[in-house]
Amino acid sequence: MSPVSRCIPRPQRFLALVALLVWSTGCSTAKPAGDGPYAELVADAVPRIEAQLGLRYTTPPKLATRSKAEVSTFLMHQLTSERARTMMAGQQALYRVLGLIPDTMQLGGLMQRLLEEQVVGYYDPKTKVLYVVDGAPKALVQQTVTHELVHALQDQHLNLDSVQAQTDDADRQSTVQAVLEGQAVFTQLLLDPGTGPMMKMPGGWDRIRDLIRNGQTGMPVFASAPRIIREGLLYPYLGGADFVRRYHEQRPMASLLTDLPVSSMQLLNDGAYFTATPAARPVPTVVTVPPPVTGTVVYTNTLGEFETRLALVQHVKDESLARRGAGGLAGDRVTVVRTPQGDAVVWASAWTNSVDAADFLDILADAARRRYEMAKPEVPPGATTRRLDVAASKTHAARTVTLSLLQRDGQPVVLFTDVPAGVSPTLIDAARLTLRR
Repeated sequence: MSPVSRCIPRPQRFLALVALLVWSTGCSTAKPAGDGPYAELVADAVPRIEAQLGLRYTTPPKLATRSKAEVSTFLMHQLTSERARTMMAGQQALYRVLGLIPDTMQLGGLMQRLLEEQVVGYYDPKTKVLYVVDGAPKALVQQTVTHELVHALQDQHLNLDSVQAQTDDADRQSTVQAVLEGQAVFTQLLLDPGTGPMMKMPGGWDRIRDLIRNGQTGMPVFASAPRIIREGLLYPYLGGADFVRRYHEQRPMASLLTDLPVSSMQLLNDGAYFTATPAARPVPTVVTVPPPVTGTVVYTNTLGEFETRLALVQHVKDESLARRGAGGLAGDRVTVVRTPQGDAVVWASAWTNSVDAADFLDILADAARRRYEMAKPEVPPGATTRRLDVAASKTHAARTVTLSLLQRDGQPVVLFTDVPAGVSPTLIDAARLTLRR
């Protein structure tokens, strides 16, 4: 079992939603830590965590237990809240248009099954209590308690509720979540007598990463989920822990919570975060998409470098090509527009230079072609526009996809639209796109 199986997963595009699942009010039937079965385990772990992170608990952490039935009821209640349903519907529409999930898939039901399959324990910053599911295997409980105690310590030095309050910048939110989960995973593994020594061996971390990833195949719901969901679930744990490991090698761990990365670009690329001073780091360009000329906006957010990579690899089937295509992303904004003919997507991305932008234009156009199973078109060298007229088939309705390379405020921008037949591809006034650094 990997760390992912020991606490509620937080997929990077569902952060605000899962924050409700993980960090919401606990049941009044929970037993206090002092009378519970894990008080001794907590007492043993606390000083070791403090020593590892260089931080002290300002108040003693509390632990309580919940039954699986209580957890299931709790999760269902949170998934069916108005906020959760609104966000889930928007995300579902985006993933369907981009071909990242089947048109018939209901994300709410999938998330419920995934969470129930994986949850063993979680920390609730509202009640300041660490919850462990009754009947969990002893070995998993010990690792879960260590992991969630790190979250309790983080909460005492960084208001976790406020971290999750913003929902309009998913890339930044998922980056912060990845650091918090990564720090918990890294500390948990380092303090565990089984994995701790391996962490200090040459190549030990790479081996552990492989074990964590391969361990998910034993979870049938997870294994059968679309790639965008699986990778999103793993990202906070593996991507976050990898960043924390690199941070641990270069800086004191105590300073991490006061200097969090603000984008997946910073988390994934050492050159974007480990600069001489924080002011030297590239910060995301804020992209503002104007209202559509027709239809209603039902969802808008950022993708960032990590999820852009996932959107590309889904169709081009080449990890290296997808990494290259997403590299150099300076900022983006994706919008789902509901029209009488169906849902449309507008995705505007700003780039660090024209070479990266042109490369992304080519790779994204090829991904769209493959997504709709179209033949490879003849494209003149250096062309800055693409148009795909998608005929109706057994798997999709007729659509129009357009891509163009623009310049806004001296910065290259790639504008992508995917609209149903009957809707003008000029869904927004591109001249009104704005960038802010």
